[in-house]
Amino acid sequence: MLNVVQISKRFGQIEAIKKVSFEVKPGEIYGLLGPNGAGKSTSIRCLSGLTVPDEGECLINGHSIHNEPIQAKKHLGLVPQDLAMYQDLSARENLQFWGRAYGLSGQVLKLRQQEVLEQVGLDKRAKEPVNNFSGGMKRRLNFACGIIHQPKALLLDEPTVGVDPQSREHLLSAIEDLKNQGTAVLYTTHYMQEAERLCDRVGIIDQGEIIAQGSVTELRKQMGEKDLITLEGQFSETDKAQLDHSEILEFTPQQIRLMTSNASSQLSEILARFDSQKVHQASVQQANLESLFIKLTGRELRD
Repeated sequence: MLNVVQISKRFGQIEAIKKVSFEVKPGEIYGLLGPNGAGKSTSIRCLSGLTVPDEGECLINGHSIHNEPIQAKKHLGLVPQDLAMYQDLSARENLQFWGRAYGLSGQVLKLRQQEVLEQVGLDKRAKEPVNNFSGGMKRRLNFACGIIHQPKALLLDEPTVGVDPQSREHLLSAIEDLKNQGTAVLYTTHYMQEAERLCDRVGIIDQGEIIAQGSVTELRKQMGEKDLITLEGQFSETDKAQLDHSEILEFTPQQIRLMTSNASSQLSEILARFDSQKVHQASVQQANLESLFIKLTGRELRD
């Protein structure tokens, strides 16, 4: 449904993305994850038709977003990070505006307005001006405007940034509903827990290139099935020197995170390297998406 084929884009001397390729199938959520400046926004701008790549192609349901923009955009929904609505209009009026922009009218538009308002939990506030809404409610309406026309493919650019827990749950549940209805969803986020909950597959982009992609299980296999050890306590650079640097994911004065094989059997040996007063708590778990990301990029997602 969504196909990005070997796209590259330069801005002057800066190569923002280099030969980026991925696809999103109907009924699949694909997470595009990367630190700030990695190339996520440029990739989304190319896929939505806002930026023309220097090479490569972006297809929506088989239509080129650049050569056949009208046909392609009929199937595409976009929920941008910035709020795209009229603050002095009501929720229902905003939905009417965007619905008409996508060619909906009459009873079909009225039904869709009611459906999406219920889907994001705003049906009881439909007649109020958006100015009266909380930040989380505005985010929910922003999402509703992007799906009013029932797109087959949906681009979600950090749709839950800065929202309250109630609004986040409304949005995540609505995204899961869309997946179950067969929508192809491209999802970017700085919240690893969201990516682990929602995404069937993820692509990790860094310095303009996709450096790994697959399910979390597949990525764990690529990393050698290593486990994550987390040590909480008070640490110094001297303590860091006692560790195998190839295994260190993160080191701060309060926390050390290591990735190693057979962590349970190695934990006692690792703890023996520290003064007994240094480590307050230790835990072992399977490598999660965040630890895999740090291992691959050397940075946290928010960096």
